[in-house]
Amino acid sequence: MILDIPYNFHWIERGKAARSAQAYMGFLGPFLRAHGIRALVNLRGSNPGYFWWRHETRVCAKESVLHRDVRLNSRQLPLPAMLADLLDACDEVPRPFLLKCSGGQDRTSLAAALFVVHRHGWSAFAKAEHQFARWPYLHLPHARQRWLRLLLHFAREQAAGTSLRNWIETDYSAYAFKEWLEARGEGQSFQGLYGVRGNAPGR
Repeated sequence: MILDIPYNFHWIERGKAARSAQAYMGFLGPFLRAHGIRALVNLRGSNPGYFWWRHETRVCAKESVLHRDVRLNSRQLPLPAMLADLLDACDEVPRPFLLKCSGGQDRTSLAAALFVVHRHGWSAFAKAEHQFARWPYLHLPHARQRWLRLLLHFAREQAAGTSLRNWIETDYSAYAFKEWLEARGEGQSFQGLYGVRGNAPGR
């Protein structure tokens, strides 16, 4: 479809999950129909005060596409509940579903990578890491977004073979991730912990 390029659309797994940017240019309905999308997972969270969110939810309702909000921040380290909510969305929404943020480059790369590991296990690590490729996904992170790709490495190391979901629900700590980054000279790769002032310990 002609909108695939400006909307940074790609299949993660054809017929099951896809990724894209925000449909700023319009034609969201035809775009969803062209790919047979049955659910849209919005990684920007619920934003009823903004036109783009109201338009997106209206179009999804009109097209009988399930709309699900998940909140991630490309500069702030996620809390366990945020990552668990993402996995829940990937499990619960009908397929094929679409993961999207604003540009389809950063939060979407993380979500797509976590989906791959969640679905196929750590043996699919290389495929998951490819979701952060500059081409074709245009992942060119700013200094405070470098943590996104590093989370995948932290997760594999800390999970030690257990499933991604089990690790997130029982062991993941944003503060521990912060310390891991700092110990590797990546203290400037993020802006802070989501919703935590002063980066104090906490889950």
